[in-house]
Amino acid sequence: MTDAPDLILHRGLFTTLDRSNPTASAVAISGGRFAAVGHDREVLPLAGPSTKVIDLKGRRVLPGLIDNHLHIIRGGLNFNMELRWDGVRSLADAMNMLKRQVAITPPPQWVRVVGGFTEHQFEEKRLPTIDELNAVAPDTPVFLLHLYDGALLNGAALRAVGYTKDTPEPPGGEIIRDAAGNPTGLLLAKPNANILYATLAKGPKLPFDYQVNSTRHFMRELNRLGVTGAIDAGGGFQNYPDDYGVIQKLDEEGQLTIRLAYNLFTQKPKGEKDDFLNWTKTSKYKQGNDYFRHNGAGEMLVFSAADFEDFRVPRPDMPPEMEGELEEVVRVLVQNKWPWRLHATYDETISRALDVFEKVDQEMPLEGLHWFFDHAETISDQSIDRIAALGGGIAVQHRMAYQGEYFVERYGLGAAEATPPVKKILDKGVKVSAGTDATRVASYNPWVSLSWLVTGRTVGGLRITPQRNCLDRETALRMWTENVTWFSNEEGKKGRIAVGQLADVVVPDRDYFACSEAEIADTTSLLTVVGGKVVYGAGDFAKLDESAPPPAMPDWSPVRRFGGYAAWADEPASSNAVARQAIAACGCANSCGVHGHDHATAWSSKLPIADLKSFWGALGCACWAV
Repeated sequence: MTDAPDLILHRGLFTTLDRSNPTASAVAISGGRFAAVGHDREVLPLAGPSTKVIDLKGRRVLPGLIDNHLHIIRGGLNFNMELRWDGVRSLADAMNMLKRQVAITPPPQWVRVVGGFTEHQFEEKRLPTIDELNAVAPDTPVFLLHLYDGALLNGAALRAVGYTKDTPEPPGGEIIRDAAGNPTGLLLAKPNANILYATLAKGPKLPFDYQVNSTRHFMRELNRLGVTGAIDAGGGFQNYPDDYGVIQKLDEEGQLTIRLAYNLFTQKPKGEKDDFLNWTKTSKYKQGNDYFRHNGAGEMLVFSAADFEDFRVPRPDMPPEMEGELEEVVRVLVQNKWPWRLHATYDETISRALDVFEKVDQEMPLEGLHWFFDHAETISDQSIDRIAALGGGIAVQHRMAYQGEYFVERYGLGAAEATPPVKKILDKGVKVSAGTDATRVASYNPWVSLSWLVTGRTVGGLRITPQRNCLDRETALRMWTENVTWFSNEEGKKGRIAVGQLADVVVPDRDYFACSEAEIADTTSLLTVVGGKVVYGAGDFAKLDESAPPPAMPDWSPVRRFGGYAAWADEPASSNAVARQAIAACGCANSCGVHGHDHATAWSSKLPIADLKSFWGALGCACWAV
């Protein structure tokens, strides 16, 4: 290397995931890529006068996390309007957040709680009642989406969307009514979520400039959790190219802090073939750059092949026209060398889709196309083998962490032991990676997914996966890093800390390999680097942060007050989180004479240091001066 590197990170505990060089203490970064990976004594001498040098002080360093299925484009357009209950542990706290948000939300705006949580995460193990919603919001529309099974609307929201006694039953959903025929405010997804999406789409939208700001804040929240890349799976009511203008603008202005590969999701039932015929003429597979690039088709290819994943209702049977419509679209894609992803929850759907793929393969080989199934909760051994034979992959997400209780209730604990059978898929050598399916059916927090893979527990604490089917921490991490790169056709380009790869890393606030299993889901980032640029910094690294966006717009945005996951920015709600983070990123003004800066020792002490009226507390232990 002739030129001095732009950045050196040293005194770190690097998990490189590079089997030829598994550990390191320092890296040098030039031109957005790793130029050297080794020990301090080898890397530090490479520094020049302009090289930025960051001392990691012995902290663990991981490759940046990549979400294999994230609705980031749609989520970004709406993030600043949404009150996130992700990670909130009690319904009382959630309702308090809602009440405070209602107080500052001006008409005609709504307060929206749009997915990312489940009633099982709450201590109360229930959702709010409509009466409770009306009590805290008599005049402000409130729309609350729970997974994909239903939505709660208060009276003001019902008035805003115009649902009355005379509103006919919509296709693809059910409006629950009282004895007099009036809507109660409960919408059910029967047989699919169309009623939920269509109702949400009636709400006010942000203007373009606000959507730009909103998308930056969503990326910032992902960076705060160590996410450096994602594959966007399209989405309902997300039209191409109209809804891609914001992300395109951010890419052109060099403001993307998440590397994004996007798939195109058909929008019109019975018009799917025309969509893909048009798109294959105007878009080229892989067009773009390392921050924003085209990744093929899906996750919706044809509406007749989309099985709905509400485990509270019986498995849906796909209509008889599924195979014919799917074949037409797949032929268009194979002819144009476009890979695809296909949403499929149940093996019954997967096996029928494989019939189509195998038929097309006989005439037009699929070899070399990185196509895959998404979700695959109940996939069979036979289907896994068929996917392997055709050279496809399986992208799993942690939806069972949010819906596991409902699955067990319907199918039994035995059926849930390998749902999806991640370990078996790995053992069979099939390409497999992990993600979230956020922002509606599950949270965007990658550590919740990693925790689920390692512990087999739902966010409500139910153990659904026995230890024999759980993954070790390194394998789970690979599912979130190097394994994802096959699904975006970027193998060898990112996902590991290795010379020549894109320089994306995260320094978590705890040692992922040494902390207790119970702590994994609470992890956040202290330092996130994308392409050699610091995109998030906290604690000791806060001063290095180069990418903080302007305050969230509009000024009543829930993001300003609550931040995101677990309401981390809200002072009352985040006091415990602050205390936890203090162990990793000490913020004391001075050192305690008894404990120094060792918070963990102080908190585990038998001395009554937590009691401010006690002798030790009266000394003003610095452990509590955070």
